[in-house]
Parts: sequence; C-alpha cells; structure tokens
Amino acid sequence: MEEPVAHVVRVDPAFARVVEVVGPFAPRPPQVDYFNALVRAIVYQQLAGRAAAAIHGRFVALLGGHPTAEAILRTQTEELRAVGLSGAKTASILDLAAKTTDGTVPLDRIEELGDDEIVARLTQVRGIGRWTAEMFLIFQLRRLDVWPVDDLAVRKGYAVVHRLEASPKPKELQALGEVHRPYRSVAAWYCWRATDTVLPEG
Repeated sequence: MEEPVAHVVRVDPAFARVVEVVGPFAPRPPQVDYFNALVRAIVYQQLAGRAAAAIHGRFVALLGGHPTAEAILRTQTEELRAVGLSGAKTASILDLAAKTTDGTVPLDRIEELGDDEIVARLTQVRGIGRWTAEMFLIFQLRRLDVWPVDDLAVRKGYAVVHRLEASPKPKELQALGEVHRPYRSVAAWYCWRATDTVLPEG
C-alpha cells in the first residue's frame, strides 16, 4: 500500500499532514462473506458508528453469531425489529436474503465483475443504493479506485484536509477526485480519517 499512499500525497500534497498523523492505509478487515458484508453495510446506513455497531452486534447475536440468508428468512420480522433495525432496514435485509437465495442477485464470483457491473447488480436489492455498493467495493473487495462522492464524511473530510470553509458538493468532489486515479479509495479513506483525527495546523 505504500505506492497508493505516496501517489495520493504526490498529486495532492494537502494529504501529507493527514498521512503523517494517521499512518498507513489500513481499512477495516473484510467480513466473513459477501452476504454479511452487505448486511453490515445496510445496518450502518445513516447511523453513527457506535449506534450501528450496537445494533449490528445484537443482530448477529440473534442469528447465532453468523447470519445466513436462510436463517434470516426464517426469523420473524418483529424479532429483527427488536434488535434496533428500522422498518426500512429490516425490509432491505429480508429482500437481500430473498434475492441472494433465489438467484436474482447472485454473489458467487461477484469479484470477477467490474465496479459498475457490481453496483448495477447490488442496487437491485431494496435499500441498497450506490453508496452501499461502494462501501462493499472498498471494504470487502478492496477495490482501490472507488470515489464515494455522496458520502457526507468523505466530503467533510476533504474540506478538512484542504481547509475549505464548506464541504464540496458531490459533482464538485467528483471532478476534484480525478487527480487521485487510480487510487481514489485511498484518498477517500484518508478523508474519513480526517473527520475523526486532530490534525496539526502547520
């Protein structure tokens, strides 16, 4: 990962102070399988990290420690809601379980597809939009050139890195990220870290 990080700093020196404080590019480990990675992404949608982690932990415990599509489809909706899932997220997880089981959204060998093909396949599931698919690409498949411009924390982090008064809009950020190809995922990760790290002023 040294070359991707070096590239980000080389093409955009503002990232140097973030890299210095945060250290090497180190995204969280992948989930045990693709299905659970998508379930986690759904649970974490629009929630603060701690709240999402608590709900996800209760969900996993409810399903015996390793949720499967079949086990989810056998679980009562009320039980799923009881762990803290909203009605919309419960419906999304059930739809994911149904569509991966009946072959509508196959996950086997999905890593062989291109990024846009994966986004198109995953967004057939209710409640999975481009953002959720992009999180899957970055954290599960370790794709290095994903630029999630709709992510509020990435936009805020970009503003922190560059000392901007306001976060760039998605369309603006899309253009600004071009310089980071083919390692936009790395730049995005450092934008996330910039929102929860105290950076030097110098």
